Amino acid sequence: MSLTGQPAPNFTLPRDGGGEVTLADMRPKKVVLYFYPKDDTPGCTKEAIGFTEAADAFAAEDAVVIGVSKDTVGKHDRFVAKHSLGVILVSDAESDVCERYGVWVEKSMYGKTYMGIERATFLIDGQGTIVNEWRKVKVPGHVEAVLDAVKSL
Repeated sequence: MSLTGQPAPNFTLPRDGGGEVTLADMRPKKVVLYFYPKDDTPGCTKEAIGFTEAADAFAAEDAVVIGVSKDTVGKHDRFVAKHSLGVILVSDAESDVCERYGVWVEKSMYGKTYMGIERATFLIDGQGTIVNEWRKVKVPGHVEAVLDAVKSL
């Protein structure tokens, strides 16, 4: 299910450090909305650190980076503190944002199936339209690819 060209589903979710984030309030900034399975796991940590290291480059392009998982705000706070993260992390623990973006999928590991978040990133332009999406993301090189796409807007 591709969402490219569609209006980004709006949401208001609790964020790390307290408060809430409403997607529509980010306009006219560009938004890099990335979904990841779980705080403090190897791939998710590498991805969050990668986006943090590139935060100034994204800000220079008038873009904000927001990470989404089903982890609680408390887990996000510990994750941010442990790795000195510089991206916004929102908690979809009580909501359906993952479902609305089509990233809550059936996964399998060691022969068992379960529901989980597919690593995916959506680039949302200043009008709130999804202009690019990456599904089944592999972390190496991903932040650079997203930054290149942001620069091309």
